[in-house]
Amino acid sequence: MWQDFKKFIMRGNVLDLAVAVVIGGAFRAIISSFVDDIIMPFIGVLLGRVDLTSLQWVISKTPQGEVELAIRFGQFFQSIIDFLIIAFAIFIVIRIHDKTKKKPEPKPEEPKAVPEDIQLLTEIRDLLKDNK
Repeated sequence: MWQDFKKFIMRGNVLDLAVAVVIGGAFRAIISSFVDDIIMPFIGVLLGRVDLTSLQWVISKTPQGEVELAIRFGQFFQSIIDFLIIAFAIFIVIRIHDKTKKKPEPKPEEPKAVPEDIQLLTEIRDLLKDNK
């Protein structure tokens, strides 16, 4: 069982996937920081608020006036922006990869193999022509 597991782990696809997951996690951290620290303050200023993540719809409050239940849609919008930027960046990387990838040269078409019975009939015809 250990040997099978070792073979599985040492496959190229598994190693590629592991590298992709690690790089993807680091990339997500970079994009999240970009959105949190650079983009969202600009959007907050445009909306007249300092912190967009504090946008919420308060459903109920405690008797002391504290928010007990709220829908925090500002954080949701921030997550959507994170996702869109990450998806667009992956799209660009894949598009560049596809353009730089060498396209295989078209192979010349091989003539279709003639069925054996047709070939035999053709040979018989040619022999009959020669005998005339």
